[in-house]
Amino acid sequence: MTPVPQDLQADRARRRLTIGWGVDHSGEYPFFDLRVACNCAACVDENTGVRILDPRSVSPDVAIEGMQLVGNYAVRIQWSDGHATGLYTWDYLAKLCPCPRCMRRSGAGDGNA
Repeated sequence: MTPVPQDLQADRARRRLTIGWGVDHSGEYPFFDLRVACNCAACVDENTGVRILDPRSVSPDVAIEGMQLVGNYAVRIQWSDGHATGLYTWDYLAKLCPCPRCMRRSGAGDGNA
């Protein structure tokens, strides 16, 4: 079952999107990492699935300028670099969750990722 965020807060001072997934689970997503992870057709080739966005082309200071909920399944983020076409589904954001619990579960950081 796909988790549904209980809270989304863009902290521009810390350059983080905090997503509260539940009472004991939240993740702090760096703006830059989220921008580079965009899965829209301008960032990922629709036919091959190969990422075409060069992370070096994204400013390390990229920031969230706005967010809109899309149905009950995603959020659209407007970025300071003008990009606003990507949808971040709850499932995708849950898979990207950088909290220690999710990082352990995914095997990230242990040499197996």
